[in-house]
Amino acid sequence: MGSLDHHHQESPPLPQDLKVTIQHSSLVFPSQETEKKSLFLSNIDQVLNFSVETVHFFASHKDFPPHVVAEKLRNTLGKILVPYDFLAGRLKANAKTGKMEIDCNAAGAVFIVASSEYKLDDIGDLVYPNPGFKQLIINSSFDDNLLEQDDKPLCIFQVTSFKCGGFSIGTSTNHATFDGLSFKVFLDNLAALAADKPLAIIPCNDRRLLAARSPPRVTFDHPEMLKLKMPFGEESNNAPIFDITQEDLDFKIFRLTPDDIANLKEKAKATVEYENSRYITGFNVVSALIWRCKALSYDHAKGKTPERESRMLYAVDIRPRLNPPLPASYVGNAVLSAYANAKCEELKEKPFSRLVEMVSEGAKRMSDEYARSAIDWGETYKGFPHGEFLVSSWWKLGFSKVEYPWGKPKYSCPVVYHKKDIILLFPNIDNDNGVNVLVSLPSKEMVEFESLFNKFLA
Repeated sequence: MGSLDHHHQESPPLPQDLKVTIQHSSLVFPSQETEKKSLFLSNIDQVLNFSVETVHFFASHKDFPPHVVAEKLRNTLGKILVPYDFLAGRLKANAKTGKMEIDCNAAGAVFIVASSEYKLDDIGDLVYPNPGFKQLIINSSFDDNLLEQDDKPLCIFQVTSFKCGGFSIGTSTNHATFDGLSFKVFLDNLAALAADKPLAIIPCNDRRLLAARSPPRVTFDHPEMLKLKMPFGEESNNAPIFDITQEDLDFKIFRLTPDDIANLKEKAKATVEYENSRYITGFNVVSALIWRCKALSYDHAKGKTPERESRMLYAVDIRPRLNPPLPASYVGNAVLSAYANAKCEELKEKPFSRLVEMVSEGAKRMSDEYARSAIDWGETYKGFPHGEFLVSSWWKLGFSKVEYPWGKPKYSCPVVYHKKDIILLFPNIDNDNGVNVLVSLPSKEMVEFESLFNKFLA
């Protein structure tokens, strides 16, 4: 199976300060006039008022030095803000309903040009989540004259050139605007327009497709959701989905090769009838392994009882699960939290195949009626997903497969903020079939997690 080091990687020495200088920042407006309107946001969009930042790294390209890319991207951004007019808008609360909407007012997206004193090779392993990557998409650096105090843009782009001629494109978008799948479509469309081609997919901006029913009908229990006590309209818009207490966390990357994943699938199949092996997917086996290690390491460190229940959450795309299905081009957030629940004793004693099956049941539960009930739940109670931890998967989103005129990214990754109740999955740099698992935990729990992880893979 290879040595212990094969699975997890100690933090390499990373330059935390990438020595980035902002050359220029400006607002970009839609290149044609767009209709002034309010865009309805679904109950799924409503709870996601925070920024998601990604960085896409590119090798140098003789026909596209960074200054040419920056100019081209700036022009392309103006063009894409026509079909994606809401990205140039601003969030506002509707005084009547107390809900957030997007005011499509063409106030603009932010575009930043920057340079680093490093070469791309100097900043280390791109897969490793370097906190320094925050400098490649800077949220707070606009000239104060550029924006009013409460004028928060929903979309920011930053092109940063490196000394070698390579460059990065950093993006920050408010999560209320896109989920991972629709952001990938946005990037495909951006790349198409940059190459002077038509849009790859015409976006469907009708978020009323996911409006609550009238009257709302909650037809299922939703243990994956936590009710908020406060009356609607009074809560802070940035209520935490998960625990945000500050504590010292260790973070490590556990690497699973395609062979490791194949072996996990074999372990799961060992105790399963052939007809049930449909649910033995890469995502399900990796999530089951993480769930076991996470729950048991917490119990061990905290001295909890085996009776304790552990709940894992993960996102499920509901586009194909609704009746009729949502268009694949639906732009807003069309993911809901699926859950798996078990006592820690079961996670320890049950065969691995049963854990994998429990994970798969979360997605199986997500029928049209369940999804509609969850959306109606949000109309009735106002609240947030709630579990011991969430598996957030960037593994198969395919951001690094987008073909720009200057080539595909060497690597694309989220800018990572370490939270102990969010475990991230993202692809290997050279092989999409392997996966990197980023875990942040207090050190006692991390020691236990690592030992369980290696023991199970051995």
